[in-house]
This record gives sequence, C-alpha cells and structure tokens, in this order.
Amino acid sequence: MGGAAGTQVTRTCYNATMQDTDISASTNQSPRWQQWVRPTLIAAVAILLNVLAYYLIPPNFAHRLGAFGYLGVFIITFVANATVVVPVPYIGLIVRMAQIMDVGGVVLAGALGSAMGESVAFFVGRAGRETMNDTPLYRWVQRQMKHPWRAFAVLFMLAAPPNPAFDVAGLTAGAMGLPFWLFFCAVFLGRVIRIAIFAMGGAWFTGG
Repeated sequence: MGGAAGTQVTRTCYNATMQDTDISASTNQSPRWQQWVRPTLIAAVAILLNVLAYYLIPPNFAHRLGAFGYLGVFIITFVANATVVVPVPYIGLIVRMAQIMDVGGVVLAGALGSAMGESVAFFVGRAGRETMNDTPLYRWVQRQMKHPWRAFAVLFMLAAPPNPAFDVAGLTAGAMGLPFWLFFCAVFLGRVIRIAIFAMGGAWFTGG
C-alpha cells in the first residue's frame, strides 16, 4: 500500500510539473503571426520612406549630388546600407540620380556601395557583437549558412528585393564563419539587380 501510494503521489507531482511546463512554454512562445509583425512593419516603413523621399527630394539637390559623380552614388548606398535593421530611404535618391546620370554607372556604383555597406553587418556578426532573436527565420538562415553554395543562393535571393530580412542573413553569415568573398559576391550580384530595376525604372519614367 505504501509503495502504491508513493507511486500515485509521484505520478501526481509529475503530471502537475508537466502541466506547468506546458503553460510556461505556451506563454513564452508567441503566435507565429506575431513573429512577422516587426519585419512587416519595417518593410512597410521602408517602402513609405522611399516613396516620400522620391517626391520630397528637390531636383536641384540630386543635381548637386550628381556633381560628385559615381562616387556620390557609392557613398550614399554605402552609408544607407551600413546601418543594421534601421531602414534608410536611399532608393528614391538613387532613382533621382539615375535620371541625370548614366544608368549603367549608377547601377555598378550603387551595387558596390550597397554590398560594402552590408559588409558592416557581416563583420558585426563575425565579431559576435550582435545577438539575434531566436526566430524561425533566424533558425532557417542559420541552417542555410552551413552549406556554402546554399548560403550563396539564399544571400543572393534576399539581397535582390528590398526587405528587412537581409540584416538577419548578414549578421548570421558573419557569425557562422561564412567566407567573406562568398558573402560579398552574392550580395553584390543581388544588389545589381535591385539597383538596376529602380535606376532603369527612374530613367524610363522620365523618358531617359
């Protein structure tokens, strides 16, 4: 009887412990849709800021920056992409400059500056100075970074469209010890596509 009673008490305590663990896990784990709220808001803010920048930037300001030539394009894209997570509305300015400069030169200078700017996040991750939240996106990117050519494809696909997820990829690539040349080449090619779409769109819009 004593053994049976002890077993029953042990089972009761175990069940209570498991219930508390389940409640704690369900409390700490936010719904999946909430995990995408922040990136979605950042993307929406970035798009809005770029649209506003295009219409609010005075044309003479773009002409003054054009006096610096492609070096000005490089500096603008480098500074804008060197910031981690915070969206900087540089696309509108690049579109304006593509309307008064050679589109090919704007694309190459912009892609180079953009890739160099994103390298800041890479080296921050390499130094281990940035702690990423344990999200499904972070875990997925982390798995891809373990395979060099899969990492190249993921970085390229994330670098081409404007999206806030690339900062996660850049930091993770550095933290996982991905070769810098592979990171840089993937980002540069992706940014060539991005800058080309906006630059050619701006030139077409003005009939250039």
